[in-house]
Amino acid sequence: MIPAAVLLIVLGAQGAVSYWVVAAVLTVGLGAGLVFAIALGGAWERRAERLDAVASALEERRMPSHVLPDDRDPMGRAERRLLGAADKVIDEFESLTEQRDELEAILRSMTEAVVVTGQRGEVILLNGAARKMFALGAEGDYRTTPLIELCRDPRLQDFVEHSMRSTLDGVASAELAIQIPAPLHLGASAIAIRTPRGPAFVFVFHDITRLKSYETLRADFISNLTHELRTPLSALYGYAETLIRGVDDPETVSRFLNIIERQARRLARLLDDLVSLSDLERGLTPLKLEAVAPRRVIEEAVELMQEYGAKRGIHIEVKCPDDIPTLYGDRDRLHQVMLNLIDNAIKYTPREGFVTAEARPMVGWNDAAEMPGIALIVSDTGEGIPAADIPRLTERFYRVDRARSRELGGTGLGLAIVKHIVQLHHGALKIESRLREGTTVSVWIPQAPPAS
Repeated sequence: MIPAAVLLIVLGAQGAVSYWVVAAVLTVGLGAGLVFAIALGGAWERRAERLDAVASALEERRMPSHVLPDDRDPMGRAERRLLGAADKVIDEFESLTEQRDELEAILRSMTEAVVVTGQRGEVILLNGAARKMFALGAEGDYRTTPLIELCRDPRLQDFVEHSMRSTLDGVASAELAIQIPAPLHLGASAIAIRTPRGPAFVFVFHDITRLKSYETLRADFISNLTHELRTPLSALYGYAETLIRGVDDPETVSRFLNIIERQARRLARLLDDLVSLSDLERGLTPLKLEAVAPRRVIEEAVELMQEYGAKRGIHIEVKCPDDIPTLYGDRDRLHQVMLNLIDNAIKYTPREGFVTAEARPMVGWNDAAEMPGIALIVSDTGEGIPAADIPRLTERFYRVDRARSRELGGTGLGLAIVKHIVQLHHGALKIESRLREGTTVSVWIPQAPPAS
């Protein structure tokens, strides 16, 4: 366009063309060029706005607002392709966001501790259970922190280091007993995963502390039960075998038969207590709740134990105010509680000692500190119990003096049964003792019916 304008000016200077024609042509040309430039500038501005809108939408992670481009020129077609690519990016981003939210929800709901690390052991992700297990702050950012620094227990550190060396083609697992930050038994497993940035490792830790304690209790129970059964069975077998072979002395025969009878009775008591304790633990014998007079429960139990106490030279006393209110419980189970407590008191009280059974109104203790109830109390003037043994007295088969307990005919289950009956009544059990002074066992039962 410029060469044509120059040629026209030269022709005008030579007189070949009128100046007015030259001026008119140049004016029209400039006007047309200006209009075209304005139109082109507007088009470019609109395209720039569309591209800026696309960029802003991508920055804000949302779908771009569509101003449909003109497909009649290459630039318009390129714009349309760019908008289509932006749509796909946003769709993929939203899909990744949904997957991330689902993963976070799964990790939050897991009771197992999950930790994901990079190839150098730096933390990439950990869930709430992991923060709780390793005593980490709920809001702390532990990304890029080496996993072995989150828990400095050497056993866990050895497992992490070994797993990162050996799990590229499989799964590593182990059981760990750690002491930091607290004593725990962990079931740990680790697996390697491939990522574009290299291998990563997923560690899963299960807290099996309670399971281990149950296994220990089960092993102890089986061991104790085997021992408790072996003793009377050995006596039964030995004396019966001797009698079968023949014993000429009638006095010896009578003595052996008495021993067999005692051991058989002891075995029967043991089995009865085991069945009773099992039924209580499994809830197979629901309580028959009713209004119960505490004085009557105590007097009936003392009446049954009076002869046994007299044979051992024990004086049994009942203390109970006449106006004591009734309590709400299972009469037979409370009777069983008092029989067990009085029986224990008589067994471990020396001759000419005293056993006292009483009932008194009392507000509860521990979790029921403000609730009115009745305390059933059995105290004795026996040998007392060492303070270190008191917390374990309600364990099955636990005895302070095993030899003497067997000699007295105890099964080692009485206080365990008492504890479960008291728990079913939403009550509380307290044992207090001083050596060479005696023992007091208090059972608190609420007066009102327990909340369902």
